[in-house]
Amino acid sequence: MDAKLVIALNEFFYVAKGLVVIIAIVSVLTGIMREYIPQDKLQATLTKHDKWGTLLGALFGMLTPFCSAAVVPVTMAMASMGASLGTVMSFIISAPLCNFIVLAMVYAAFGLKITAVYFFVTFTAAVLGGYLISKSPWRNEIKRGAELEDTEGKGCSSKNTTNICGATPSSASRMRNAMSGAWALFKRIIPYVLLGAAISGFSAAYLPADLVEKYVGGDSFQSIVVASLIGIPLYLRIEMAIPLLNVLIAKGMGLGAALALIIGGTGASLPEIALVSAVLKRKAVIAFIGIVLTTAIIGGTIFQYVV
Repeated sequence: MDAKLVIALNEFFYVAKGLVVIIAIVSVLTGIMREYIPQDKLQATLTKHDKWGTLLGALFGMLTPFCSAAVVPVTMAMASMGASLGTVMSFIISAPLCNFIVLAMVYAAFGLKITAVYFFVTFTAAVLGGYLISKSPWRNEIKRGAELEDTEGKGCSSKNTTNICGATPSSASRMRNAMSGAWALFKRIIPYVLLGAAISGFSAAYLPADLVEKYVGGDSFQSIVVASLIGIPLYLRIEMAIPLLNVLIAKGMGLGAALALIIGGTGASLPEIALVSAVLKRKAVIAFIGIVLTTAIIGGTIFQYVV
C-alpha cells in the first residue's frame, strides 16, 4: 500500500476515534439540557431582564449548540418578544462560537488552557459586542412586526411540554425524549466529524507544508489577519475545522492564525450572514461581521503572542 495512503488512513482513524467519543458525550448532555431546560422560558427571561440582556443573551448562546440555520428561528422568537438588539447580537455571536460542542471540540484538540482562553475571548466578545451596539445609534436595526416573518409553529411540541401545553411528562418519558434528541444531534453532527477526519487524513499525507507556511505560517500578525479574512467567506463546521487545523499547525500554521480561522469561519460565514439578515437590518449585519472579524484578529493575536 502507498506510504502516503497509510499515513492518511492512520490519521483518519486516530482523529475520528477521539472526536466520536467527544461528540457522543456532548450530544447526551445537550439532549438532557434541551429536555429539562425549556427553551421558551429561556427566551422569555431574556425579554424581562433587559439590563442584563447582553450577558443573558451570551449565556443563552452557550446553551444552544445550534447550526446557523437553527439560530434564525430562535432569534426571530426573541425579536418578536421584544428582546433588544444587544441581547440578540450577543446570542448570535455566542451560539456558534462558544456553545458546548465548540468548547468540547477545542478542548479535545488543544487542551484546557487554550479552551479557557478561547472561551474568555469569544464570550467577552459576545457580551461586549451586544452591549456596544445597544448603546449605538444602530440599536434599532432589528426587524420586528411586519418586517419579521415568523417561521415558528404555534402548536404544541412533543418536547419540553411541561409549561407549553399544560401536560407534565413522566421522568422516563423525558429521559426518552432527551436520548432521542441526543441521538438526532449525534446523527446530524457525525457526518461532519468523519468528513473532517477524512480531510485531516488527506491533508496530513498530501498537503505541501511550504504552501501552508507561505500564506499562514509563522507567528506574524499578517498571517492572523489573512486567516481571519479567509475564515469569513468560508462555512467552517467546527467538527470539520478542528481536525484540519491540527494538521495545518503541524505543517507550519501558527496557533494564532488557526484560532483566528476558527472564529472567523464559524462565527460569520457567508451562510451565517445570509441567515441572520432575516432578523437583522443592514447596519446591524455590518456590525455583526465587524465584531466577529475583530474578535478573530484580537483572539488570534492573543493566542499567538500571549498564550
